[in-house]
Amino acid sequence: MTPSFRNIAAALVAVAAVGLFPASASAQAEQQKLVNAADVTLSNFLRDPEMTWLQNNIGNAKAVLIAPEIVKAGFIFGGSGGRAVLLAKEGGKWRGPAFYTMATGSVGFQAGVSVSEMITLVMTEKALNSMLSANFKMGGDASVAAGPVGAGAKSNVVADMIAFTRAKGVYGGVNLDGTLVNLTDDWNKAYYGKPVLPPDILIKGSVSNKGANKLLADVAKAAGAK
Repeated sequence: MTPSFRNIAAALVAVAAVGLFPASASAQAEQQKLVNAADVTLSNFLRDPEMTWLQNNIGNAKAVLIAPEIVKAGFIFGGSGGRAVLLAKEGGKWRGPAFYTMATGSVGFQAGVSVSEMITLVMTEKALNSMLSANFKMGGDASVAAGPVGAGAKSNVVADMIAFTRAKGVYGGVNLDGTLVNLTDDWNKAYYGKPVLPPDILIKGSVSNKGANKLLADVAKAAGAK
């Protein structure tokens, strides 16, 4: 990564975490709002006839990363950013969420799209292990591909992560190569009432929040969990 891109990416992370998605004094309320929004996003994708590949393959995913709102910040080098929640399946049970921010210094969205919602299926252990760290780069630590939609829904896609986006009726995959995904420790701490790491949330299941029960149940149902 070049110094200039590193600086741009760092700025985008700050914008995504502070400017575009400001933290509130009532942090847990903000977090619950994001969890609720993620459930709405999941429902949108599961009801969308253009998203049959995602609907048919979510059961094969190791984890699901949901970003209810990705904003294309054209005033900052054409970058994009947003908050996301990660849910993971361990021992047949879905756990989470863990909170992250996403930022990229290169736009892969379709022209004219300023706000979109996104779901990324984490298909391999390699990708999930990368996401358990404090930060990682998509396409560097694990491969990422745009998911097929509509007529291409029967395409065979092989990648560690497969991303889908929706925005005002515009469908498609998104180029997430180079996207920086950073753990937001303060949000995880506030939501669970103590300092926690992603393995505590997603693998060990040593913490939970009943506010996430509906989202977890909906993901489990979509994935075919009993």
